Amino acid sequence: MGSVKDLIVIEKPTKKKIGMAQFVFSDRYSVFDWGEMPDPIPDKGAAICITTAYFFEKLEETGIKTHYRGLVDGDEVKSLSELDSPQSRMELNLLRVLKPRLAGNTYDYSAYKEEKGNMLIPLEIIYRNSLPEGSSVFRRLKEGSLSLDEIGLEKKPYQGQVLERPLLDVSTKLEASDRYISWDEAKELAGLSESELEEIERVTLHINELITREASRAGLTNEDGKIEFGFDEARNLVLVDTLGTLDECRFTFEGMPVSKEIARLFYRNTNWYEAVEAAKKVDKIGWKELVGIKPPVLPPALRDAISMLYKASCNEMTHRIWFDEVPAVKEVLEEIKGVL
Repeated sequence: MGSVKDLIVIEKPTKKKIGMAQFVFSDRYSVFDWGEMPDPIPDKGAAICITTAYFFEKLEETGIKTHYRGLVDGDEVKSLSELDSPQSRMELNLLRVLKPRLAGNTYDYSAYKEEKGNMLIPLEIIYRNSLPEGSSVFRRLKEGSLSLDEIGLEKKPYQGQVLERPLLDVSTKLEASDRYISWDEAKELAGLSESELEEIERVTLHINELITREASRAGLTNEDGKIEFGFDEARNLVLVDTLGTLDECRFTFEGMPVSKEIARLFYRNTNWYEAVEAAKKVDKIGWKELVGIKPPVLPPALRDAISMLYKASCNEMTHRIWFDEVPAVKEVLEEIKGVL
């Protein structure tokens, strides 16, 4: 079980053969790497499932290889156009996950130099079109773990700054907490060639352009987002996991967050968040055991408004009414402003 979706393995992958599985998108959510939070967001799973399927199908049309097979409706696997109602189960090709071995306080990625195909690439690729409030870039610049040269800027950036060209960032994927790393380190630990790294960057920029275009049609600004990749049996690049949703992307509408950043805004003002941040400074791997309190539940009005936001965004992003009696994104955000 993952923090926000479950994986049902139908056929396990091997070194030479891709497996098959299903994602079951739940109403759970996660913030700050905590894992499952205390209360579900109604209909979130179905909204995420439909939205990411929409982008998978759009990318397949442009020649981008993905692990997407279709959505499960009863006993059948269907495309979006064949569905009569929103579904929360997706069938996919399954790659191997080679978890790096933890040795003391460091991770051993040597397996990625030995294995060549049919596996998840242990990286999360982040694209940034702007630097909105809450972007990790500001924190990393302040603490000195990131330099202006690395992000192609001459002057200190400001909150809300729109970048002249997208910034690509990279972090680990399979560690206890995601860790931002340099592209040289990413290439080394994942066992990538220079051409493979260039292909990942090219495809990421293509995906960013598609999501930005589709989001703008719904009145949303695509500020940043994350993408994951793997290799098939022949070591061809494959897009995996999910993309283009309010969990993977940071969208805004007239400056207001349209993503799970809204939940983060609430939790940043809690004692629990302070405890999480303090624990991460002490132990970047075992920090959860040091947090002595549990996260509080969302206020019911905020939880329900976030639920409406997921459904409204799904309707508007995919240009189809999957969820009836849902206000427009703009109206939902007005309600959220009142609650916050």
